[in-house]
Amino acid sequence: MRRSDVVAKVVLTIVGVTGVVGISGCGRHSTSEKYYLIGSNLKLPYWKTVDAGFEKAAADYHVTAQLAGPDNFDSTAERDEFRKAVIAHPAGILVSVVDAGMMTPEIDAAVRQGIPVITVDSDAASSSRLFFIGTDNLAAGRLGGRRLAEALGGKGNVVFFSMPGQPNMDERLKGYLDVLNEHPAMKVVDVFNMKGDATSAFDKAEEYLGRTGAAKIDAFVSLDSASGKEVAEVLQRNKATDRTLIAMDVNPETLELIKSGAIDSTVSQKPYTMGYVGLKMLDEVHHNLPHPFKANYDVDSFSPYPTFVNTGTSLVDKNNVDVYLQRAGEAGAK
Repeated sequence: MRRSDVVAKVVLTIVGVTGVVGISGCGRHSTSEKYYLIGSNLKLPYWKTVDAGFEKAAADYHVTAQLAGPDNFDSTAERDEFRKAVIAHPAGILVSVVDAGMMTPEIDAAVRQGIPVITVDSDAASSSRLFFIGTDNLAAGRLGGRRLAEALGGKGNVVFFSMPGQPNMDERLKGYLDVLNEHPAMKVVDVFNMKGDATSAFDKAEEYLGRTGAAKIDAFVSLDSASGKEVAEVLQRNKATDRTLIAMDVNPETLELIKSGAIDSTVSQKPYTMGYVGLKMLDEVHHNLPHPFKANYDVDSFSPYPTFVNTGTSLVDKNNVDVYLQRAGEAGAK
């Protein structure tokens, strides 16, 4: 059986089990049972979608959900919010890790206190978190990389917009590079560090666009959910239709820019699913806490937990963007 099939089977099993709990086990819940979702840069639409899934699961289970973290990109503020949550000793914490080095000891300390911690969206793989729920970011990068190689015909200069040090984006970049390494005529000119400010991609894209001759930038790749529209605006203003832009995620603005042709394609994640399944899994762990509750389930061949729950990825382009726009409209109407 292929790895992807195994992962899919695990996810279906988990969702099926927790779905049964949600229907038949509501009597064990109360609003005093509190779960935290902690992230950074929470003003982004992406995090509103993750939280929507988290809140929906909380409503299904009649428990309390709390979103916490800074509105800007701030790893220290995220750590401080995590510490506050631990002091409250909640039923569980779902956390997206900005700085794995900073958050690993915090996660370890929480688990030692008996608080279930699951990472979502961005992992701290060497910590004592129970498991990771989210995208296979290496595979996501490879998916985008194959589209990039196809769009450029296997040659050209490429720049990336990222936040080096954030685990999920580092993995996506590695996936792209895995593909680009197979095409020696494709050159990575720069990996621009936005430092948490996606709007900085606008000015940098204008600078890149000004390069000519052998230094011409042929393709732009956004590894976050917000910088794609900034780069697209630069390309549109300059009528630069001879460049390729690949984005990340399926917020409505990105989808509309694909439809108009300003963005070639985007790699889709499932942030709502991350939040929804995340709370359900925290609830399952909380109500069936192993005794003794310990760390390092990763190295336990008889662990009750998986290491990774893959919520899936897909490529969105002009061929299928209308399907995503329709679904986004239906979700917004609810």
